[in-house]
Parts: sequence; structure tokens; C-alpha cells
Amino acid sequence: MHLSVARLRGVAPAPVTVLILAPAPDPGAGPLVRLLDEARTALAGRHREAFLAAGATSAVFRREPADETPFGARLRAFLGELGAGPGGLVVLGAGSIPLATPGDLEDLIQAAGAGAPGALANSFFSADAIAVACAAETLRDLPADLAGDNALPRWLAEIAGIEVRDMRDRRDLAVDVDSPLDLLLIANAVPGLPVPADAAAVRTRIDAVRAVAADPAAELLVAGRIAAADLARIEWGTRARTRALVEERGLRTASLAAARGRPNRRPPRSLLGDLLDRDGPAGLGTWAARFSDGALVDTRVLLAARLGADERAWPAPEDRHASDLLLPDAVADPWLRELTASALAAPVPVLLGGHTLVGPGSPLALGIDG
Repeated sequence: MHLSVARLRGVAPAPVTVLILAPAPDPGAGPLVRLLDEARTALAGRHREAFLAAGATSAVFRREPADETPFGARLRAFLGELGAGPGGLVVLGAGSIPLATPGDLEDLIQAAGAGAPGALANSFFSADAIAVACAAETLRDLPADLAGDNALPRWLAEIAGIEVRDMRDRRDLAVDVDSPLDLLLIANAVPGLPVPADAAAVRTRIDAVRAVAADPAAELLVAGRIAAADLARIEWGTRARTRALVEERGLRTASLAAARGRPNRRPPRSLLGDLLDRDGPAGLGTWAARFSDGALVDTRVLLAARLGADERAWPAPEDRHASDLLLPDAVADPWLRELTASALAAPVPVLLGGHTLVGPGSPLALGIDG
């Protein structure tokens, strides 16, 4: 059961360990993947210091090898290292919750330090950070094949029978650094992180999309995995009219279920993807201009509709990152390169990215306050 979080500050928690995870980059990784890893490493250091300042007993940053070991097996191994003590655990990715406040971290620590089994996640349906009380007991039967942290709250609630609260009303906690574009979006809120050097084209279009958002005579298109709360923030925070194409919410959670033998009833589908299948990826700019004066497009939905939900079948991360920065000449995959070139040449400003761009990070992209 997912409930809104109530503040419990002032209660002395049990010992709490914070585990911050980051995948180790491939030795042959390209410059944008290395840049993202550098930024996540810096964020991990900030998280470690901030969690300790907020009351955590210990905080560990761990690089995990980029192999096929499932999240469940990694977490079980870490619990084995901790032993069977009574303490709690906070688990998060190094790029997760970069906009968290000290109060947000205190809430996670208090939840992890509770005296009875329970959990608190930044999101029930797609967790990037989760606090687990009485971790040895609560996670005793955690399946080794649990593919990712996103599905942990649902396993706790639906299989283990543990009460899971979430922080869905704090939309800034859903921002996640998955792309160098996300570093540009959070740069003012989290100064000091590395940002891509070759970003003039995307910066120009961020400024242009913000101008569209501020124009009451304009129309803004947002396409992809958009939550109702994020759409409401866009509609209330901009002066432009909003055209939203909401597609494939829960894409990552659905792919995790499929990996565990519980496939979705249908593969990913996209209306915009179908149009591009018909007209080719070079049609993106034309369609964006036909329906809007500026657009935010979640390309991961388009890739999933074209190639399936498993990211291993998609163009390489370096290609995706270059596409997000509107650098078609740096994209090796022909389809994604053509799509990126179309966005760059579009008669209206188009931004390409992932869930952060069209979802919780959209206020940052659009210059919305609050």
C-alpha cells in the first residue's frame, strides 16, 4: 500500500546505512558516457556527505561492474556484508534525487531507522531511492533475480506484504541524472557538476522552448512518459497552450516484469513512433512544427516502440547522449542520427531526451519556478 509520507523527525532511529550505487563505465566508453560517470561520482560524494549530515550512521559509495548481475543479487550480497543487525538501509543510484533537500534526506533516514519493517520510496512505481527499515528482516526473501531498484517497492508491498509509503508529492525527487542533458537542466540548482562542452545547439533550443512556454499565443508539445502531476505543473507554470501525448508510462517497470517472466500484454507502442515509421525519422521536425511552436520529446519511448523495451537493443548510450545534445554527427546509429538531425533542423525548437526532460525535469527545461 502506498501512502503519503508523514514527517517523523525527532525520533531517534536505529543505525542506518546508505548505499549509493553507480555502474562502472566500460573501459572503452565514449566522452559523454565518461562525463556522465564523472558527474554521478560527484553527486555520489555529495549524497554521502549530505546523508551523514542528516543523521545516517554510515554511507557507502559502490561502483558495480557493468555485467548481467541483477539488482536483487547485488543487494543481497551487500546485506550479507552488513550482517543481521537491526539497522535500516537507504539504497539509491548515484544520479538519483540530485534536487533532494536536507529535509528529504532526513525523512528517508527516519523511515529506514524505524523499529518495525516498512519502506519509504521517492516513487512507488519507479523508485530511484528507497529506505527500508529492519533491512535484514524486511529483505530476507528478496529474489536474487529482481532486475532493478525500480521494482523494489512493488515487490515489498505486493509480495513481502510490507507497508510502502512514497514521496510522490515531491516531484523534484523524481529528477534523475540519466543523460548529459539532465546535467544542463539541473546546473543552476546543483552548481559545480561537470557539463558537456559542446552544448551550444541544445542551449539555444532550451532558451527558445522557454520563450515558447512564456508566450500565451504559442502551443507547446510534450510527448512521452508524462505523469499527471508533471503535466499539471507545465499547464499551470507556462502561458502557452499545452498539447500532451502521454505514452508508455511505466515502460521501465514493465520491462522488469517481462524479465521476470511476467510480460506486458503488448509490446511498447507509440503514436508518434508510428508516424515516424511511415515518414521516416527525418519527419520529426515536420510533425513537431505542424502541431506546436516548440516540443519536448521523450526519444526513449520512440526507441522502445521501434526496438523493444530492453535497452540493450537500443543504440549505444553514447549515441543517445549525443542525440540529447542535438549532435547528429556524433551519433553512429543511422535512424537516431537522422531523427536528431531532423530535430536540429526543425522550424520550431525541439528538445530530445528521456523521462527527466518530459516529466519531473520539465519545469527546469521550461524555466518554470516552483
